[in-house]
Amino acid sequence: MIAENLSSGSKFFTFHYSLFTFFRIFAGMKIGNIEFGPHPVFLAPMEDVTDIGFRLLCKRFGASMVYTEFVSAEALIRDVKSTLQKLTISDEERPVGIQIYGRDIEAMVEAAKIVEQAGPDLIDLNFGCPVKKVAGKGAGAGMLQNIPKMLEITRKVVDAVKLPVTVKTRLGWSHEQLIITELAEQLQDCGIQALTIHGRTRSQMYTGQADWTLIGEVKRNPRIHIPIIGNGDITSAEEAKRAFETYGVDAIMIGRATFGRPWIFKEVRDFLDETGEKPLTINEKLDILIEQLRINVSRIDEKRGILHTRRHLAATPLFKGIPNFRQTRIAMLRAETMDDLLAILEDVRQLLYSQQSISDSISGI
Repeated sequence: MIAENLSSGSKFFTFHYSLFTFFRIFAGMKIGNIEFGPHPVFLAPMEDVTDIGFRLLCKRFGASMVYTEFVSAEALIRDVKSTLQKLTISDEERPVGIQIYGRDIEAMVEAAKIVEQAGPDLIDLNFGCPVKKVAGKGAGAGMLQNIPKMLEITRKVVDAVKLPVTVKTRLGWSHEQLIITELAEQLQDCGIQALTIHGRTRSQMYTGQADWTLIGEVKRNPRIHIPIIGNGDITSAEEAKRAFETYGVDAIMIGRATFGRPWIFKEVRDFLDETGEKPLTINEKLDILIEQLRINVSRIDEKRGILHTRRHLAATPLFKGIPNFRQTRIAMLRAETMDDLLAILEDVRQLLYSQQSISDSISGI
């Protein structure tokens, strides 16, 4: 859940900040020449998750901006085939960003130039990934232990490309090093055009609760004039609304809550915009997951398309509460052909129908 506490300034400041936030929300925001409407909601870049099939579905259901899986600068400049494939984007998903990570200044600059040729709408620098194989080698969130190098990479990438450059990072390395308020100004001075802040330290990894207090402080800093995007623990439309209203961020970014749930963007949009649209049915949601499988198989290949889809099938909340589901889940995650997996998913549809019928019967008693 998003932390509720929000430090307040004087009544005068609070009034004018609220007034500013009101006009900002209804005017939308811009990153470079990319214009967004009210309440932008972004899909976070995630390894083995945000492949093109998933991005297209998230875009269809209301994501304001999507990002590719993050890309290793070192692998990119070595022409590693699997890394180059991550640069494939479609006009249907625009605006789309490509995120790169690395610890070597020259490699990051060269990678940014290669990425620019792929034609994204912006380039994002990953200074936030906490996993050991990235941060432990000084890249991603590891850069939070070497701020001068982080800033030099940022400045040189900004100077090397014409596309807007943005940054995603965390509050700091640990709770003893909460540096984001000062770091945000330093990154802005390097020329970035937006900053995404995940409300955790690197030491937290993905544990505990995201603390949005410092994100709010960065946004309220009168010296900050670039868009601030908040990230961390947005799992529902209600939490999305609280992030905008309480912390005044220009946009929010959703990560793990999208697994097996690309329709979360529709849920958030309908709630924030008060559209009054009916929620998707269980049947429609299952159809979406099946479509995701078909897209992945057609755009990648059968083996890897299935592997990419399995992560979402394993995480989707759609299957929660189905009794005696363990064996079906195992079969679903072991399927090696699309036909086999489709047959299992149709069996799951019948299980969902049965569960819904029982639920409706109980409700009617």
